[in-house]
Amino acid sequence: MGLKNEAPAGEESAVPRDTAELAARMRVAVTRLNRRLRQQSLDGLSPAQASALGMVDRLGTPTLGELADAEQVQPPTMTRLVDSLEQAGMVVRTVDDSDKRVCRVKLSEEGGRAVDRVRSLKNAFLTRQIAGLDPADSSILDQLVALVERLAEER
Repeated sequence: MGLKNEAPAGEESAVPRDTAELAARMRVAVTRLNRRLRQQSLDGLSPAQASALGMVDRLGTPTLGELADAEQVQPPTMTRLVDSLEQAGMVVRTVDDSDKRVCRVKLSEEGGRAVDRVRSLKNAFLTRQIAGLDPADSSILDQLVALVERLAEER
């Protein structure tokens, strides 16, 4: 590691080096934790399907376009993904009440159960990991989660 508060050679930065290094470490740690959570269980779903189901649950009854935007994929990709979820009985397409040209997507009962199972398995994984911490580290984690929640808020 270089000197604190020093930008890399040839690069000027208003962000102190120790802050940039902390940001990089956090990004890597969050990415690795997210990867471990994704590996816990997808309940027979692909990662893209599980993510889309979770987003439908959060958004309620999004249009295909809203869902594609939220998942940051192209509309044709989302159409194929929703087709596969519909064939699996996880979602139902409905016609928008105010504009009959618009299709909305909502969770089926089975889709809702799948979302609940995936979330429960991921929460159980984290619960086991946290239970292995000593009380002092649990207290620090509690404070850290509050900070990460603040960082995650849109500004």
